[in-house]
Amino acid sequence: MHELTRPEARRIAVQAQLLDAERPTELHAVVRRLTLLQIDPTAAIAPNADLVAWSRLGSSYVREDLTAALANRTLLELRAMIRPSEDLTLYRADMAVWEKETKHYREWVAANDACRRDILNRLDGQGPLTSRELPDTCAVPWQSSGWTHNRNVSQLLELMVMRGEVAIAGRAGRERLWDLASRVYPDEPAVPAVEARRLRNERRLRALGIARATGTALPVEPAVVGEAGEPAVVEGVKGEWRVDPAYLDRPFSGRAALLSPFDRLIHDRKRTTELFGYDYQLEMYKPADKRRWGYFALPILYGDQLVGKLDATADHKAGVLLVNAVHQDVEFSRSIADAVEAEIDDLAVWLDLRRS
Repeated sequence: MHELTRPEARRIAVQAQLLDAERPTELHAVVRRLTLLQIDPTAAIAPNADLVAWSRLGSSYVREDLTAALANRTLLELRAMIRPSEDLTLYRADMAVWEKETKHYREWVAANDACRRDILNRLDGQGPLTSRELPDTCAVPWQSSGWTHNRNVSQLLELMVMRGEVAIAGRAGRERLWDLASRVYPDEPAVPAVEARRLRNERRLRALGIARATGTALPVEPAVVGEAGEPAVVEGVKGEWRVDPAYLDRPFSGRAALLSPFDRLIHDRKRTTELFGYDYQLEMYKPADKRRWGYFALPILYGDQLVGKLDATADHKAGVLLVNAVHQDVEFSRSIADAVEAEIDDLAVWLDLRRS
């Protein structure tokens, strides 16, 4: 059993997420280590996938590199996550038995099997196509109290992704282009399900450094790692953790970084509180007068500590990165202030905006 202090646990987490002073230099290497870049349409600063890549690579990151990697399919989009194409073999076995997971989904797809076949036939003959170009011949509408209500084709496509029948082949502007999965995914044999889950847990722990073995189930990407790694306890934190031994006893040199609210270092808010003692909520859905830090405040990392939030907005029409506030959770020393200012300046350079 490894016994870690909180600073040791934090440094493991920071190094695992490529946020220490030893910056990576290549996009595909970043995605391979992180295992994913989450797609989110919010772009108060920049789209999440780009912002996460910039946090690691700095202003040398060129957004067209991500576009090119998706176009040549060295990276692939799967359920709102961009993943290395070689990792798709770790998901194919689960796709083959997805019906065992959710009775409601299974029954709705079965009731609309004719529409499903219509979509497959249209893609076979004409794909890639947007969802608006695909026929809605659903006999049973999709029922929901949310925005997906009656969005039959879109919902059916999402479930067909889970079945391994269709895949996202690219984008036309912000619209996804759909095609048969057999024409998009690598033609490699699926890793058997049990082995695939073990490998996904190991890769996830490699990306997180330290995580819980079990916890609350999350959609698409878990925050837990099963029996991957080795057991550990963290001083002052209840319960047992799993740690990737590759990070133990490694020298640490930190830096400043501005993080997306969806960054995997802080995505698991419970872990963030336990290890970093950091209070954060994404406030974009709150009324303006109820926000403490701003519409899309960026967590600020310095070394192995989360030290504040940046409230900023990218106004591309005006050509300005508007810095509304830098909220200090701890009083910034001169070295922290200078490092944070340098990161804000680099963000403006990367966005091709002047800072205001």
